[in-house]
Amino acid sequence: MLASQISETRPARPPSVALRSSQDIVAEPGAAFKLICEVEKWPVWLSFLRSARRLDRGPLALGSEVAIRSAIPGETEELYEVDAFLDGHIVALVGAYSVRRRIDFRIEGRGERSKVFARLSYPSYGGFWGGLLDRLTARRRLESALGDSLVHLKGLVEFDSARQEALADF
Repeated sequence: MLASQISETRPARPPSVALRSSQDIVAEPGAAFKLICEVEKWPVWLSFLRSARRLDRGPLALGSEVAIRSAIPGETEELYEVDAFLDGHIVALVGAYSVRRRIDFRIEGRGERSKVFARLSYPSYGGFWGGLLDRLTARRRLESALGDSLVHLKGLVEFDSARQEALADF
């Protein structure tokens, strides 16, 4: 009885959509992390972004602010803040106006190999029908784009690592 009273008093929140993808990379974890920290280059390999820019100077760190224009449902330009940062391993951004809007990157290193994990979360509005429409349209496109983007990241990192190794031989 008490549980049903508590659930009735909670405000209704739009459900959050979380998309996840991962990719194995044949390169040192630092190479992938370096590319992830170059925010202005995100639209090159994150196909669902139209633009990304830093709002502050210096290296990417905890508290850094980023403005993103994307295909993620919401405003035309969203502001994010880095709320978790572990050098060489984690970059996590949270929406400035919605804590349910998140972009997370995590890298696990295994010697000469690494694995990149990405998670994208955003709220879907409009109740049941809005959530259903989102699952049938935007979510499917974003899920496919996130997987393709990590494959593109893999290609960029592996190409750069191979180029560095070739230059080291001279």
